Amino acid sequence: MLIKFLAFASFREILGKERKLDVNEGATVKEVLAILASSCTGFKVAAFEDSDELMDYVLLMINNKRIESPRDLSRSLHEGDELAIFPPVAGG
Repeated sequence: MLIKFLAFASFREILGKERKLDVNEGATVKEVLAILASSCTGFKVAAFEDSDELMDYVLLMINNKRIESPRDLSRSLHEGDELAIFPPVAGG
């Protein structure tokens, strides 16, 4: 199944702005993030702890609705879903 993946700010520099991912039917958010981390070590270093857990500050959205990590990482994705990932954003 195809999903759309969007990356923002520093994650965009690492992964690119947008890409279509062909994943297994019923793939979870955690599985998709693992696929991205295995294909791009820069993303793995920027977004994951040494224990392979997603860093607390990483923000995720599915279809423009924020999800909570780690609770919602087991959420299954569906054909056409849009997964967005944001690094921490600070302003002043």
